[in-house]
Amino acid sequence: MKKRDFLSISDLSMGEISTLFERARAFKKGNITKSLEGKSVVLIFEKASTRTRLSFEVGISALGGHPVILSTETSQMGRGEPIKDTARILSGYCDGIVLRTYEHFRIEELAQWASVPVINALTDLLHPCQVLSDCFTLQEQLGSIKGKKIAWIGDGNNMANSWIDAAGLFGFELMLACPKGYDPDNELLKKALKKGSSIKIVRDAKLAAKDAIAINTDVWASMGWEAEKEVRKKAFANFQVDQNLMKLASSNAVFMHCLPAYRGLEVSDDVLEGKQSIVWEQAKNRLYVQEAILEFLIGKKG
Repeated sequence: MKKRDFLSISDLSMGEISTLFERARAFKKGNITKSLEGKSVVLIFEKASTRTRLSFEVGISALGGHPVILSTETSQMGRGEPIKDTARILSGYCDGIVLRTYEHFRIEELAQWASVPVINALTDLLHPCQVLSDCFTLQEQLGSIKGKKIAWIGDGNNMANSWIDAAGLFGFELMLACPKGYDPDNELLKKALKKGSSIKIVRDAKLAAKDAIAINTDVWASMGWEAEKEVRKKAFANFQVDQNLMKLASSNAVFMHCLPAYRGLEVSDDVLEGKQSIVWEQAKNRLYVQEAILEFLIGKKG
């Protein structure tokens, strides 16, 4: 059987996503299986991580597998061993590879040369595990999101790009409010629009928030862009999610953030801690959705 990778949400069909969500709901209820028993999964983190690393490590262990943490600093990758060499070596030792890295081509090259499944734990272009889990959380909280409006406020970063990926599959309307010069990836956007996805970019956060069932944001300076922090603070000054913005959304709207959050910048403290915030449930659900992904790609079949 040909191995499957999970590099973007569009690697899955909606039928497969529905199955994953069913398994995630079962795991959340405590109906855990040992589908990774006897299997080892290597976790490579070239960027800092809290939620992603913990949820994968705990999830692999809960499914009976053995997580192996590998960093570039303590491996031969740190001295420049080619990705294709690393991919083939890891494939000989482990049953799956989870990578969190910078340029997206790095995980594409890893997947090309690895003979075991590769899972994207974040690149500069995409963060599919997070957004797939966020869609699971939205459905859990609000029911079907098909035809509903979801707002993205802020930077057109890897999170925004993965929401673009998700829009077509889940059938929701996505409106992204980004400052000029901070739009999401144009190629991904064009591809999604060509497939008929309902996506629009605006410059007014209020327009994006109006009647939305979910208002979503992220830090203004993602990992790798810290040097631009002060410049971005000025560019994003009108893109903070506060109570006034939340009042424009649907009456049952929720607030979402992938965390970590900078209170007083992209989100006000009272929104993050408010009754509409589902950020802590979002974070918790990463574990169950990623367990479902691990089982689907690496778990014992039959």
